Amino acid sequence: MGPLRVGLLAPLEVGTSDVCFTARSVVLPERSEGPTTKRSLIMFPDMKSVLNGAETRKQRWEREVLQPTLEKSPERVGPFTTISNRPIERLYAPDDVAEIDYATEIGDPGEFPFVRGIHPTGYRGKLWTMRQFAGFGTPEETNQRYRDLIAAGGTGLSVAFDLPTLMGRDPDHELSLGEVGKCGVSIMSLADMERLFDSISLGDITTSMTINSPASMIFAMYLVVAEKQGADWQKISGTIQNDILKEFIAQKEYIFPPRPSMRLVTDVFAFCAKEVPKWNTISVSGYHIREAGSTALQELAFTLRDGLEYVQYGIDAGLDVDEFVPRLSFFFNSHSDFFEEIAKYRAARKLWAEAMRDRFGAKNPRSWQLRFHTQTAGVSLTAQQPYNNVVRTALQALAAVLGGTNSLHTNSLDEALALPTKESATIALRTQQIIAHESGVTNVVDPLGGSYFVESLTRDMEEGTLQYWEAIDRLGGMVEAIELGYPQKEIAEASYQFQQSVERREKIIVGVNDFIQHEEKPLEILYIDETAAETQLARLEALKRTRNNKEVRHTLDRLRETARGTGNTMPAILDCVRAYVTVGEMCDALRDVWGEYEEVPVI
Repeated sequence: MGPLRVGLLAPLEVGTSDVCFTARSVVLPERSEGPTTKRSLIMFPDMKSVLNGAETRKQRWEREVLQPTLEKSPERVGPFTTISNRPIERLYAPDDVAEIDYATEIGDPGEFPFVRGIHPTGYRGKLWTMRQFAGFGTPEETNQRYRDLIAAGGTGLSVAFDLPTLMGRDPDHELSLGEVGKCGVSIMSLADMERLFDSISLGDITTSMTINSPASMIFAMYLVVAEKQGADWQKISGTIQNDILKEFIAQKEYIFPPRPSMRLVTDVFAFCAKEVPKWNTISVSGYHIREAGSTALQELAFTLRDGLEYVQYGIDAGLDVDEFVPRLSFFFNSHSDFFEEIAKYRAARKLWAEAMRDRFGAKNPRSWQLRFHTQTAGVSLTAQQPYNNVVRTALQALAAVLGGTNSLHTNSLDEALALPTKESATIALRTQQIIAHESGVTNVVDPLGGSYFVESLTRDMEEGTLQYWEAIDRLGGMVEAIELGYPQKEIAEASYQFQQSVERREKIIVGVNDFIQHEEKPLEILYIDETAAETQLARLEALKRTRNNKEVRHTLDRLRETARGTGNTMPAILDCVRAYVTVGEMCDALRDVWGEYEEVPVI
């Protein structure tokens, strides 16, 4: 095969429609053939014609069958694009995969580059973890929801924290007013973490915690609760999101400036490599990037590039790549365009495997294997006709499973209106169980592998991602790109273009811009009143009155001293936690040293 010609984009010139790359080109070196010169192309029926330049079956079909049909009966008015505005051909055939080498570019399940999955047996060996995201009100209320989910067959917990906790504020802070316990559970101190996991053995279940700026503090609380339960830190497992870069890009729940924030992340890497070796130290998250309005390609490119940045910072901090990278995990969105999502996951595994092996020289195959959690697309849920959300979620969950997700959260039908009720959360979990046990899709590994369309779309995702990476590398890295506002501007433009397509009715949202019902029966929703705030404020006052405040001051001083130096912050944070220092007090101590980040508006 000759040289590959692809578009080369200049910095800040990537097209937000996924396909509008700058129209310059560059000849890249021929792909390496590996240790053998024999190529193993996907051999479809008319491959020989493709390679010889003769008319293919697709070309003959277009001439002899398609054109006469179009003359008599034109197609529906387009555009025919993915939800990310990527143009889609009417037919995919052997022509579209003619240059894909199966052995080196796809491979078999469990083998590099893991396009078809990291496990040779797929879901025949083990189903994905059904990890339902939950949290609201007081720790006791959320604890009861966890028990309900476990009783209903849930196999992992996922903690949603309220906004004050996410922002490192205690309930008595003026900015916490009206937000305590509303969008997640309120956690102030070790005492709340003990209540949250009361009668739940942390040695026997995996837990994911969605928190970023105060991730070190919340993780330390979890570890001390596990310690008090008698669990061995060397054996407990779970995930802390701990992905601060996507906060600067999309979700905006940051506290400290980017570089000290990255230090907190790498401190967790180093600490866990020795003390909590089975813990996933970060969940690099594309979910929030997608929810902010990105395309599927942008979600893939920016998320994986964030991952590369974390790896580089870990190496720069003195860590061995194979010591900490096997415990990095990822978190993707599953949106409504079925095949685009499947292609995204397959491309993600290949891109990560090649980057770890070739860019960072990782030797351990576990460093090459991208493991990821998926959540169905919250932004796709509609307040109008909310029962339609059950169908949306089922299709999105199926796409995640066919893409090989390792764990999955399915959104509830009422989440466009409020936090889910117990009943709607159970339906969401049942959706996963029906896919797992009734659909038959778990019987075969990567059932869509070899599809002309899926393989072509997977390759396109890969090539588009590499172009984004090249632009970010030119800017100096992801931190520098964020400081310049590059990914933020790309996402903002993509979001605007999608909204325009909805308003022009080029994209139909059922029940919103078409198939509208003007009279709908009200849906019973979960209401969070101010009781949780009153309870937490009373507890905070009691805590500050009864704890050893001399020890509190001592541990906070040590935390500030550590932050001013270069030592690992985790031991100092653990000391604070054991003294029942609050999340707000720990974050304020770090604010004293590092300051609080204010984003420069990007237009």
